[in-house]
Amino acid sequence: MTNVSIKRLSPPSLVQSPAFSHVAVIPPGATTIYVGGQNSVDADGVLVGEGDVAAQSVRTLENVKTALAAADATFADVVQWTVLFVDGVDVGAAYRAIAPELAGNEPALVTGATVSALGVPGALVEIAVVAAVSRR
Repeated sequence: MTNVSIKRLSPPSLVQSPAFSHVAVIPPGATTIYVGGQNSVDADGVLVGEGDVAAQSVRTLENVKTALAAADATFADVVQWTVLFVDGVDVGAAYRAIAPELAGNEPALVTGATVSALGVPGALVEIAVVAAVSRR
């Protein structure tokens, strides 16, 4: 599989940020990959980083990377990140913990929200992604 040329746009009339783009255009023929919400559980379903949003964010990102790899994709192929945090957590600490993994010249689209709780008891963060690759 190869990376597709995802066209990421940030129109000048919208806020400019190195952390996200506003629009992504996927070229014809690309395969779309959807990764459902991941959190910081290990392969046995045990929560990693109880009470520590930075540690949970790192493990959650590792789980996303593993899920993408199963579909022969990487973070470079991600079109859209959806990040959910439990109300009251230090979102800045979470982003600082994972920012080095996500840095790039063409950032993906990002949607972030806070929620009252997540499906896994004790989970503080959940990440879902949409990616696109060429299967040639």
